[in-house]
Amino acid sequence: MKTLRDTRLSMLDLVAVREGGTVADALAISLRTARHAESLGFTRYWLAEHHNMQGIASSATAVLVGYIAGGTNRIRVGSGGVMLPNHAPLVVAEAFGTLAELYPNRIDLGLGRAPGTDQITMRALRRDRVETEADFPREVAELQQLLADPHPGQRVIAMPGAGTQVPIWLLGSSLFSARLAAQRGLPYAFASHFAPRLLLPALDLYRSEFQPSATFAKPYVIIGVPMIAAPTDEEAEFLASSTYQRVLSILHGERSRLQRPVENFMSQLHPQEKAAIDDFLGAAVIGGPDKVRQGLAALLQATAADELMLVCDIFDPALRLRSLGIVAAAHAD
Repeated sequence: MKTLRDTRLSMLDLVAVREGGTVADALAISLRTARHAESLGFTRYWLAEHHNMQGIASSATAVLVGYIAGGTNRIRVGSGGVMLPNHAPLVVAEAFGTLAELYPNRIDLGLGRAPGTDQITMRALRRDRVETEADFPREVAELQQLLADPHPGQRVIAMPGAGTQVPIWLLGSSLFSARLAAQRGLPYAFASHFAPRLLLPALDLYRSEFQPSATFAKPYVIIGVPMIAAPTDEEAEFLASSTYQRVLSILHGERSRLQRPVENFMSQLHPQEKAAIDDFLGAAVIGGPDKVRQGLAALLQATAADELMLVCDIFDPALRLRSLGIVAAAHAD
């Protein structure tokens, strides 16, 4: 059985804009967090593409990957993910090919199948191009070819991009991308930080159908983990109320900025609201050091994940850094 010490730690950043703060503040906090994660020995730092959401500043994902990679030294930096329906594969290949040339052996390209936004915004991104589910496998294959060594006679070359072999990861919260990742022999990241319901079936499918490829001889799994760690369980629950407020706003179709924590927030909610938040955060680990250690161990026992990708939305940036340090200490024990 995998142990916490044997499992890699990484981080996914939504670049939250805090209530009372600015986008510039959010970007600076992300860089400071990435540097701290690197100092703690984290493996990678990914940024998630979202659009038309006032509380999230990660829309220009490739630009942010360059910003974080340029401000760090060793940690891998990538997209978690680029939402492929929003972009032509050639544009993605050239952007991440450029990043790979600037920061060799440090760039990851995680790809998502959903647009990650509403239909109006998706049309604004791709104009009259309407993506269907069937387009995703074809466009993943196109991206793989654009980042590989060109074939003789290949007429469209990503420059930069061709020959960089930027690692491609498939992201998903359903069985579709799990099966595609298995068929292509690609690593797979499950979005259990917001949609944990199909986590175990997706991992079972991915592992059972995995076909070895030139890049991966066996399955490799990352799972998303909402994480709030503090010196005590009580403080962690208080800090987590910022995450609870964000989830509640999403469930109500709103996209508010990250809010300050509120005492006893969950006890003030309707039981249906509380149940919906609990479902959304079914893979969350929230607590003091002992509870964090036990929670991560339980996730590993259930999933045998190769890597845990933490999502840590704490309002106070300093307490967010402290939270990562508590997890790193648990990892080292």
